[in-house]
Amino acid sequence: MENLIWVKNAEYINDYKIEIQFNTGEVSVINFEEYLDKGIFSALKDVEFFKNFSLNSWTIEWKNGADFSPEFLYAIFKEAEMVN
Repeated sequence: MENLIWVKNAEYINDYKIEIQFNTGEVSVINFEEYLDKGIFSALKDVEFFKNFSLNSWTIEWKNGADFSPEFLYAIFKEAEMVN
């Protein structure tokens, strides 16, 4: 069985960047800017709104109901790790 991934901690850095700590102990700064063009996520283009996220039991979420699955965030982290 695959190990479940979830966000253990998250801290706003600047612009559209959030430092994410996963339950694996790995930490990554993710730039969300390219993911804010469609649907419910477009409201997050307002940086003041963007930086006011909260942490639920498994990921980060915003007051408008927008959230990113922890698996998606982990995939972004792993992809960036491969590039660097």
